[in-house]
Amino acid sequence: MPPTELWPSPLPLWQAAPEAVAAGLGGELSGPWRLLLLGDGSPTRHLQSLTGIAVDVEVIAMEADNGQPQEAPTEVAELDQPLLRRQVWLRCGSQTLAWAESWWNQSEAERHLQERNQPIWRSLTAKRAELYREVDGLALVAAPRLEEGFGHPGPYWSRHYRFFRGGRELTVIREVFSPALERWLGPAQHTAS
Repeated sequence: MPPTELWPSPLPLWQAAPEAVAAGLGGELSGPWRLLLLGDGSPTRHLQSLTGIAVDVEVIAMEADNGQPQEAPTEVAELDQPLLRRQVWLRCGSQTLAWAESWWNQSEAERHLQERNQPIWRSLTAKRAELYREVDGLALVAAPRLEEGFGHPGPYWSRHYRFFRGGRELTVIREVFSPALERWLGPAQHTAS
């Protein structure tokens, strides 16, 4: 399916306090979900490890993003303009397990995203370059297009984080996870409202 236009960012229904995220606290989450959402590991590698199936990336859109959407993480403002935004589905076989969007400085995107259908972690670590990931946010989000893509009603657990290289922000990434992951992780056990 050819890329289309950018979708509106999902609407956060609830967000964890920044200090709780920084401390790795997610009391409303079960242990496996806490590791997925608040850990600094690669979600595409986690999805592949959980399912035993390689992750396929389907690009929804990748284009200039001149205005920061209201729902975008505040950390997007720290990136150098002009910006590019990329939105993708992450699938393992026939299962759509995550949706992600990322914001990049356009020249950084040209340098690091030459293979559009490749997971970001693979692009960024291809030359064994050192990266630092900092999880900045945890939220429950909703969006009609996510319901269509996941085939499950929301809300959905989401996180956003930044990659740093050489002490500089490289990108801001938001990931939203399908409830289908409960097959491998067990219930998320969220009680947030």
